[in-house]
Amino acid sequence: MAAWRILIVDDEQSICDVLTISLKKAGYVVASEINPRRALDRLKREPFDLVLQDLKMPEMDGIDLLREIKKLREETVVIIMTAYTTWDRAVEAMRLGAYDYIKKPFDTQIDIKGTISRALASRDQQLQFARTFDEMLGRVGLVVGYSKAMKTVRDLIQRAAPTDSTVIIQGESGVGKELIARALHYGSPRSARPFIAVNCGALTETLLESELFGHSKGSFTGAVSDKVGLVEVAHTGTLFLDEVSEMSPQLQVKVLRLLEEKEFKPVGSVTTKRVDVRFITATNKDLELAIQQNEFRKDLFYRLNVIPIHIPPLRERRDDIPILAEHFLGKYSKDMKRAGKRFAPEVKEAMMRHPWPGNIRELENAVQRSIALSDGDVITAKDLLETAAPTPDLRSVAAATARAIGEEGLDLDATMTDIETGYLKRALEITGGNYTKAAQLLKMSLRSFRYKLQKYGIDKEPD
Repeated sequence: MAAWRILIVDDEQSICDVLTISLKKAGYVVASEINPRRALDRLKREPFDLVLQDLKMPEMDGIDLLREIKKLREETVVIIMTAYTTWDRAVEAMRLGAYDYIKKPFDTQIDIKGTISRALASRDQQLQFARTFDEMLGRVGLVVGYSKAMKTVRDLIQRAAPTDSTVIIQGESGVGKELIARALHYGSPRSARPFIAVNCGALTETLLESELFGHSKGSFTGAVSDKVGLVEVAHTGTLFLDEVSEMSPQLQVKVLRLLEEKEFKPVGSVTTKRVDVRFITATNKDLELAIQQNEFRKDLFYRLNVIPIHIPPLRERRDDIPILAEHFLGKYSKDMKRAGKRFAPEVKEAMMRHPWPGNIRELENAVQRSIALSDGDVITAKDLLETAAPTPDLRSVAAATARAIGEEGLDLDATMTDIETGYLKRALEITGGNYTKAAQLLKMSLRSFRYKLQKYGIDKEPD
């Protein structure tokens, strides 16, 4: 640890002194400057592994200082300190290459030393990560593909994974957002620590709050004992909040506090708990539109949107379809002990034409079914696509039905029942029976989706 060199830049001498004493005791070689311009001159003369700098200084803006540091020494790790709640500025700093930010006043043992330790470990891991990137992707079962759009995603994963920055993953249902989140976790210094995934759309507001933050005995009916929340379980690891747009406004406030202060209170408790967690979130909705409609907090969006990763749907990266299909063919042929299976020559063209409304999940299910049900070793286009027929456009169905009305009339209620039932069953098929994902696919709330299933007597959700 003695080899690590740290430069502190803060216009308050007292902060420089306290941090210098504390970090020297921890074994670091430490220097400090209260003037950011002198700090830059020093960086030109001496190599430092890490700079711990204030965001607001009279002689020079912290953002400008960060830019200059990165120009001088790209490999130098920068951690931002700020006493102000201008989170858009902190987010801007991380986009410019800062490793993380720490809010003043801070705990030198928990906030400073812990963040510095992870940051320096991250710098080492970045070099190793670049060499083992493909191996890590295989570990989580993620096939990124080689289309232009996915090369951008691949680059973002590789650059964001070793950092502690908050990442938001956006894309349609079935594009593989959780796999991306796992890749980010396993490529980080936290890879040996817990990865906790929470589906915010699968639970009611009360249950979700209890799952996240835990609760005290007697805090509500049925709380017969204390419960540890998943936020606490994820301590030192990664917390993945899927379908983050489904959180209620009240819960959004509590999650915002958790992100800003790194602390929370279990339901029914007066005790505040502190955690060290990296946050990754995902959504298939346009959060900026949700903000305009007063369905999502603007300040929470700024805190989540540090590094956005957009995953394009399969129809927008058709060159990746054969690569993914071959991957799933190899995987499930082995798992199902049906080695030797291969696609007929015409399958590639057929799968490239298919719209795949369920994205990668639909393609994966189609390949798995074709392996199980096809005769012989050759999988034909019919084998692959007969249960993956394109979902028709609803407006086209309505127009065709309207044209079909003859003199004898039409039973509108029965026709609409047939149409709704078909879409509900198709959505369940595409999503493998997942109610939440199927509801999203049909742009419905989970409650409305369940009501429709009950109304039409459609199969129960699988265990």
